[in-house]
Formats: sequence, C-alpha cells, structure tokens
Amino acid sequence: MLWIALAINGGMFCIELAAGVSAGSAALKADALDFLGDAANYAISLGVAGLALYWRSRAALAKGATLLLLGLWVIASTVWMAMRGTLPAAETMGVVGALAMLANLICAVMLWRHRDGDANRRSVWICSRNDAIGNIAVVAAAWGVFGTGTGWPDIAVAAVLAALGISGGWQIIRQALREIGLS
Repeated sequence: MLWIALAINGGMFCIELAAGVSAGSAALKADALDFLGDAANYAISLGVAGLALYWRSRAALAKGATLLLLGLWVIASTVWMAMRGTLPAAETMGVVGALAMLANLICAVMLWRHRDGDANRRSVWICSRNDAIGNIAVVAAAWGVFGTGTGWPDIAVAAVLAALGISGGWQIIRQALREIGLS
C-alpha cells in the first residue's frame, strides 16, 4: 500500500506544483509541498519497515521535523504571496483541488488501519488525513476566490494548511520522542 501511496503522492506533487505556479495559488503550492512531504514520508517508511522500533521512531522523528519545517516554510511563502496581492485562477484551483482530494481520500482509505500504530505508522496516517482535510479547504478556497474576486481565501487556506503541517509534525515528534525514551 505504501508503494501505491508513494506513487500517488509523487505524481500529485508534480501536477499540483505546476498548477499552483500557473494559477498563482498559494494554497495549491502549499498542498503540493505537502504531497512532496508525504511522498518522502512514505519512502522513509518503506526504508525502515522491517527495523526495530528504535529506528522506526528515529525515522518518524526526522519525518516530524521535516513536516514542521515545511509548515513554517509555507507560512513564510504565504505571507510573501499575500504581500504581492496576486489573484489566483479559481477554476484551476477547483479542478486540481478536487483531483488532489480524490487522490488523498484513496490514500487515507488505504492507510486507515495504520492510524493507531507506532510513530512511524501513525505519521503515514496523519499525513494522509491532513491532506484530505487540506484538499477540501483548497476546493473551498477556489469557490471563495471565484465568489469574492480576491486572493484572500487562497491565502487563508494556505495558512490553515501550514498550521496542519506544523500540528501534524509536532504530534509525530512527541510520539517518536516518547518511543525513543526522550520524553
């Protein structure tokens, strides 16, 4: 299942990043970065799959820190886009956001049974859950941009996605530290 999730997330990263750049959407670019983080998360999980809990927890710690840093980068990028005042293409945001939502719902359903595992397994579930929530928000932002004629719904959703990344990263770090015995 992780190989399938890795392929889906890697492909959606490319699609969503290209769409985010062409549409001028902070929310799509933020979500694309999340797809990249998830693809890396799944690749690391595959790499440590047969190892002892100690090593899986250390890998989860690295994944949590990366997710936290990506969230901070998204906040900085969102502030920069807000200062530029660009108006994203709502149609592109909506179509790509819906496609991303479908991809993430497929991954979330496939990984549902891992939501209560060790920090490494739980990190896979948290990322998929955050993505599905984020994509619903991206589609809502597209409607908001379309309805208001401003970029503020896009900026708001990018900020929410950043907060989800930071929160998820912190949850993973805390559990990994407990498993390692450092907390």
